[in-house]
Amino acid sequence: MSLAIFDLDNTLLAGDSDYLWGQFLVKEGIVDGEHYEAENLRFYEEYKAGGLDIYAFLRFSLRPLAEHDPAQLRAWREVFIERYIIPRIAPGTPALLERHRRQGDTLMIITATNHFVTAPIAALLGIEHLLATEPEFRNGRYTGEVSGIPCFQEGKVTRLQAWLDEHGMGLDGSWFYSDSHNDLPLLETVSHPVAVDPDDTLREWALTHQWPVISLREPDTVPQPT
Repeated sequence: MSLAIFDLDNTLLAGDSDYLWGQFLVKEGIVDGEHYEAENLRFYEEYKAGGLDIYAFLRFSLRPLAEHDPAQLRAWREVFIERYIIPRIAPGTPALLERHRRQGDTLMIITATNHFVTAPIAALLGIEHLLATEPEFRNGRYTGEVSGIPCFQEGKVTRLQAWLDEHGMGLDGSWFYSDSHNDLPLLETVSHPVAVDPDDTLREWALTHQWPVISLREPDTVPQPT
């Protein structure tokens, strides 16, 4: 039994759930629209360029969780999942996940997006194991701070290693699917790195190192990365 690990945003999803959550908050009038939208876009562009200050971004993105009651947040999240996430599940995602299930692999999502946003998405996709950036939760409310190591860049490797140690597992035969050059530290750690609809930097790296490059966005396509 091997571990099949999947990035979420722009990999299993044809979109970025963190950025989309920000857009949802703006559209629903939950946050200051003009300022929040501009900052959300700025951080997203910094992420794509590989220059994101993850702690600055988390101070920004986790603030709305601290400003509202958790029950209200969960109600908004249900609407968000229905309107923004379900339509953006990449067409090839179900087939890829089913392929690994048939092989008896253990499926995991590992994502920089926070656990509040991503937990129901993992459940929707039927993936039991989720490693995500953890928003701090104390005395029945979110604090707006991050708990532990953000699940970003080298932090994904650190968080995954802690999970492996806890579960007595290793990375022999492991897979990792990602779209982003930000995930190169983990892609270089697994047995089978796969670039999925990759950004230009990752595409060039994958071709140079003879990694498979696949798309999950073409309708009726069953990916064959081996």
